[in-house]
This record gives sequence, C-alpha cells and structure tokens, in this order.
Amino acid sequence: MSKLISKEYKRFEDIKRIRDDGTEYWPARELASVLDYVQWRNFETALKRAMIACDNSGHDVSVDFAEVSKIVKAGATTKPVKDYELSRYACYLIVQNGDPRKEVIALGQTYFAIQTYRQELADRFNELDEDRRRLVVRGDIKQWNQLLAETAHAAGVITNEEFAIFQNAGYMGLYGGLDVEDIHERKQLEIGQKILDYMGSTELIANLFRISQTEEKLRKDGVNDADTATKVHYSVGKEVRKAIEKIGGTMPEDLPTPEKSIQQIEKEQMARLKKKAKKGNLMLDE
Repeated sequence: MSKLISKEYKRFEDIKRIRDDGTEYWPARELASVLDYVQWRNFETALKRAMIACDNSGHDVSVDFAEVSKIVKAGATTKPVKDYELSRYACYLIVQNGDPRKEVIALGQTYFAIQTYRQELADRFNELDEDRRRLVVRGDIKQWNQLLAETAHAAGVITNEEFAIFQNAGYMGLYGGLDVEDIHERKQLEIGQKILDYMGSTELIANLFRISQTEEKLRKDGVNDADTATKVHYSVGKEVRKAIEKIGGTMPEDLPTPEKSIQQIEKEQMARLKKKAKKGNLMLDE
C-alpha cells in the first residue's frame, strides 16, 4: 500500500466516532471535508442520492443517516446546522455517488467495503421492482464507465474523436451494427437525453457486462493503441450479443424503452423519502 493511500485511509479513520454502545459513525460534515467538498450543498447532492440507494437496498435511512444538529460559529455568533451521523454503509453509498474525478472518492470506495456492499445488493436485487433495479444497475454503469474511460485512455484512446469512435464500436457490437445515434433515434429520444437513462434493467445489465468485460480485457491484454482498443470494444459487444442470442434472449435493440427516465425515477424516490420523513426523523431539504 502506497504512502498516499495509507495517508488517505488514515483520514477516514481519524474522523470515525464510537458511541457509548460501541457502534461507529462518521460525521457527514467531516466526511465532506475529507472528500474535498468545499461547499456543503455539493456534498448534499451525493448524500441525497445515497439515501435513495440506501432505501432501495432495504435499509432504514433514518438509522444509516441519523440526522443531528451541530453548533457552528457564524461570525461573532453561533448557529445550529444540520449534520448526519453516518454508518459505514451510508459512507460507502455516498462515495459511490460522489464525483468520480476525485482520487479520494476512489480511495473511499475501497475503504468503505466495496465487496460487502456489492454482495448485499446482489442478495437483494431479485426482490427489487423494475424501477429500483434500473437505479441500481445504472449506478454501477456510471462507475464502470468512468473506469473504462480511464483504462481506454491508458490504452491509447486519447482524443475526443477517438473516444467517440471507441464508444460507438461497443454499441455497434452489442446492437448489431447500430451506433449511439441510431439507438438514440430508435428510442425516439430528444437531444440531450442519454440512452442509458432510457433502458430497462435487462438492457442495462447487457451494457454493464459489455463495459466491465471490455475494461478487463483492455487491461489484461495490455492494449496500447486506439485502433486495437476500438476493435476490442466491438468484439466484446458482439460476444455479449452472441450470448444473448444463444440463450434465446431478446436483442437489446428490440427491448422496450421505459417511459420514465432514470432522473424521473430518482425524483419520485426523493419525493417518497421526503413524505416518509414527515412521519419520522429524516429531514431532506431541496
């Protein structure tokens, strides 16, 4: 373990608190600082998404995100501000929904037990309804797409044009020759709407497999030029398509497009949590 990682791990450990009953928690405002969030409102964006993920996984949000009041100085006076006592699970969900460009976010994901979280999601996945399944898989795709982008860059996919060609190749392999523009048009989406936000869970899972397997192959094969990386992405997409065909599944381009976007589902989930909050101790601000 490098000195940098050890130092960052120590920062997470240093802000951990132990209650009288022996349970541990992390103060949200201190975690925000460790994660390099300068403004609380930016951290709250990740916090609120984490609350939705927590509720989707069957946990009690008010327990994992226990709201408390903290007194802070404001000039010559003091005032109470909202804070949270976060469980380890809550912290992990926050870093999963944080800014993936921050190196400390990636370190936080490791610190807060990635494998434990993923196993728990896998155990509960079959119990979720379609909307919640979409939210779970779409969240995983965001993380894997970030990792794929970094691995592709290391493999020689440098310019924006090269990356666009690289991305299209993966879709073309999986969608029988259709590229991003074709799929966008087939789903009858408007400009600015992302095709991944208008996929059902089955289609999302197929794309998650394409993305994760491409990232692994680029890394394991030591690919070091853009053309080869693009061919790998196309090939992996095509192999996933063959697997779907072999088991008699529906081709991704023939799967129905959900009426609700991922953003609409998140908004509904947030509204539902706010409604529940009025009956308990959970408080969520706009």
